[in-house]
Amino acid sequence: MQDVLWCFSQVKGTIDIGVTEADIISTVEFNHTGELLATGDKGGRVVIFQREQESKNQPHRRGEYNVYSTFQSHEPEFDYLKSLEIEEKINKIRWLPQQNAAYFLLSTNDKTVKLWKVSERDKRPEGYNLKDEDGRLRDPSMITMLRVPVLRPMDLMVEATPRRVFANAHTYHINSISVNSDYETYMSADDLRINLWNFEITNQSFNIVDIKPANMEELTEVITAAEFHPHHCNTFVYSSSKGTIRLCDMRTSALCDRHAKFFEEPEDPSNRSFFSEIISSISDVKFSHSGRYIMTRDYLTVKVWDLNMENRPIETYQVHDYLRSKLCSLYENDCIFDKFECVWNGSDSVIMTGSYNNFFRMFDRNTKRDVTLEASRENSKPRAILKPRKVCVGGKRRKDEISVDSLDFSKKILHTAWHPSENIIAVAATNNLYIFQDKVN
Repeated sequence: MQDVLWCFSQVKGTIDIGVTEADIISTVEFNHTGELLATGDKGGRVVIFQREQESKNQPHRRGEYNVYSTFQSHEPEFDYLKSLEIEEKINKIRWLPQQNAAYFLLSTNDKTVKLWKVSERDKRPEGYNLKDEDGRLRDPSMITMLRVPVLRPMDLMVEATPRRVFANAHTYHINSISVNSDYETYMSADDLRINLWNFEITNQSFNIVDIKPANMEELTEVITAAEFHPHHCNTFVYSSSKGTIRLCDMRTSALCDRHAKFFEEPEDPSNRSFFSEIISSISDVKFSHSGRYIMTRDYLTVKVWDLNMENRPIETYQVHDYLRSKLCSLYENDCIFDKFECVWNGSDSVIMTGSYNNFFRMFDRNTKRDVTLEASRENSKPRAILKPRKVCVGGKRRKDEISVDSLDFSKKILHTAWHPSENIIAVAATNNLYIFQDKVN
């Protein structure tokens, strides 16, 4: 596995989504086979990339992703009752397993979840009886013979059509959606509630978690992320702004107010500070593919929890501990509230998460080695091997190191994705998408 950490190379040049605020990538997600990669942006658009098929003439092109389809998923709306503007920004994308020739995915903004069907069309029908070739209705009295419509070949067209719209169920902003392993239901979570939906029913959902107090002045925590277990359709977890994780079993009761398990690490009193509560807030929670472990990301660390041990994580990885002395300035420029995501590789042996200065970190759970890599235009030549980067905290700075004071906090990698079975990763850096693959592939 050591090659996974040290030999990632750029698949192709940087994929520049655009240059405006609306073009900033807000989510990245591979489908279950890894053949498709979807990104959502602040402008409400979804861009789907498809992997190049291997050819004998150009075997190295296997792994390149090119644009497959682009569509507008959400539009800006206005809630007249609350005088609130609802952004079109795509918060999350989740793929459904492929059942036929078409692909299905869920996308959500702050309030509305949509189910999209993405399909190909390379034939068109001709020879209608009641319509002419331009689609205009014909005079029935002029029809003298019955024609059998035929399918004619046409240029390949990829169509995205909304099949379901799940709306009006969230008072607060949706932060997570997760497809259940039964593939009949999914859940959507906002700051205070989690709802369970059936894919076939758009006008009704079941509230399975509600942490809203009777008096909002008594509110002490909010839900930050939620995910279903990959194999057990009755089990899910959700994380909170207090740094805790609750595992719930839907077999216990219809409303999962009482958790089955409660994961929390006791705070070290010596590390207590004004910022402790902010940096302990969990920004992402992910089940491992095996379903045995939970991974959480807070501001400074990634933690791995065993489902059978609730009192402390079994592994803790420092993502950018050198920022601990900078928390005051990070609080002033609001960076301390950034929500970083984390992902597993296909075998659950390596963890990846983002940082500042377009750095992203990888941790090998077996060898305990880690590496810092950079996604930037300077090293975005195709097939160029990424060089490990190091951050210098104090004292003499070596030639290949970067000072912690030189880090650019406007360049941040919040969203990453890992191919489900291969060492191919996608990294979103503001409005650029970088795709890297292991050199040994």
